[in-house]
Amino acid sequence: MKQEPSFFDRVYRVAREIPYGRVTSYGAIARFLGQAGSARMVGWAMNASGKHEDVPAHRVVNRKGLLTGKHHFEGTNLMQQLLESEGVVVIEHQIQDFETIFWDPSEGLPQEFQ
Repeated sequence: MKQEPSFFDRVYRVAREIPYGRVTSYGAIARFLGQAGSARMVGWAMNASGKHEDVPAHRVVNRKGLLTGKHHFEGTNLMQQLLESEGVVVIEHQIQDFETIFWDPSEGLPQEFQ
């Protein structure tokens, strides 16, 4: 019998699809997965993603473009440094031009991807 993927595994699958140089939000991932009220759980998944080196957790921010998960990365500014290495401008822990670089999984992925 095939086991269904866990919520965290589904979050990681979506996060792996975030394009280089773009960001999405915890809530956008939760909505895409049909769990609109579970943005915090997406955050927990991102916090636990360290075991999965291929999950770009640095590309997931809060709905206002703030780097609220930055304290879960090694060092003081690793999340910001990773984003900046992809061309994302961050000033005072805030993504600049957020609306332009925001990637919505519901627009970027087919529904059956879930």
